[in-house]
Amino acid sequence: MAAKVAEEWLNACSGCEISIVDLGARILKVLELVEFVHIPVLMDHKYYGQLGDGKHIDIPEADVGIITGSIRNEEHLEVALEMRKKCKLIIALGTCATHGGIPALANSYTNESIFERYYSTETTDEDQPIPNAGIPPLLDTVYALDEKIKVDVYLPGCAPHPDQVFAALAGLLTGNPAVLPDKSVCDFCPTKREGKGKVTKIRRFLESPHYNNDEPLDKMQCLLEQGFLCMGAVTRAGCGGDGLIPRCIGVRVPCRGCYGPVNQDGNQLLQMLNALASNGIDVDSLPDYTNLLRFSGAHGLLKPVPQPVRK
Repeated sequence: MAAKVAEEWLNACSGCEISIVDLGARILKVLELVEFVHIPVLMDHKYYGQLGDGKHIDIPEADVGIITGSIRNEEHLEVALEMRKKCKLIIALGTCATHGGIPALANSYTNESIFERYYSTETTDEDQPIPNAGIPPLLDTVYALDEKIKVDVYLPGCAPHPDQVFAALAGLLTGNPAVLPDKSVCDFCPTKREGKGKVTKIRRFLESPHYNNDEPLDKMQCLLEQGFLCMGAVTRAGCGGDGLIPRCIGVRVPCRGCYGPVNQDGNQLLQMLNALASNGIDVDSLPDYTNLLRFSGAHGLLKPVPQPVRK
């Protein structure tokens, strides 16, 4: 009998679901092993029954539950709790689910300051009321999945590479869990490292890194040593899929940290500041520190900062 799989998206963009679709022909292999009983982005299955006449969220029981996105409002939390109740095993798919992702940048602000920013104005126009009819209230902050429910498998990425999605699903369903990379992007980066670079301040990527178009990637000097903010040293590997060459590095662009920290409980901000200092780069040349947590600001790592009082 095929294993039953339920999938839900919370505070997400559907990029992780696109990774599932991007399995291509391999999805036929997955479908030999599973029956999707609930996956709103790809099939029609309503929370409250197909006619909307139910009184409670109805998600079918499943062997495996896949959840993408972070938890931002009361509806997200209700759905996550129901998925945990109905699924024997939960996979947090994507960096929003595992570490808060881009949405967790909002944790630098209070809900009140966000609402004031978007529904008030500094002109003479009258401020608009904050919508509330039929809209689930926001929680106090953006939460990663494991801050609210138990997670069994973490599969980060923005979005996760289809190779990893396939390996994880096939491994779980055949009883041979896949071993995903537990090293950093730097461990798979082919660029040349020469020790400390000659640049002591962060350079904006408006400048071009030094390389020769005719030379292979392993002849280019490490982008961090050239002074560019490359977060490969503090970011989990995997974005290159089976090929392992990191995607951004493969096109000579600095790593932005989208797979989150190397270890689940890592802090990319602190680790990156250390990496910059060890390369002789002045950390005060960073335009701001928040960007170092652009993909991993949940788990209390990003918190509101005092905002200027409007006059």
